[in-house]
Amino acid sequence: MSTASKIRNYVRVRLPRGTLVAWEHMGERKVSPVSVMGLGGLFISTPEPPPAGDFIKLVFELPGGDVRARARICDSRSGKGMGIQFVSMGHEARARLNRYVDILIRK
Repeated sequence: MSTASKIRNYVRVRLPRGTLVAWEHMGERKVSPVSVMGLGGLFISTPEPPPAGDFIKLVFELPGGDVRARARICDSRSGKGMGIQFVSMGHEARARLNRYVDILIRK
């Protein structure tokens, strides 16, 4: 299925250059740039992403504090990165994410 034909549940927004996320997969920790964010997930740029279907833990900083979440890898593209979907996140982190995405949408 092409990216253009995928049905999305949430609006996606481009993030400022230099936005980073720390993530962990099977005990290996990495820090990677993030280019796109939505309430449902992120696109993480990394040359060797884990396979689709695997799960990662991640943390990233937003105004007001950090966001810690668990996510499922939905799309894995060697040499480019991975699209992830949030599967669990604390209530305060979810509120921070909602506020931040709302601010970016209004810009």
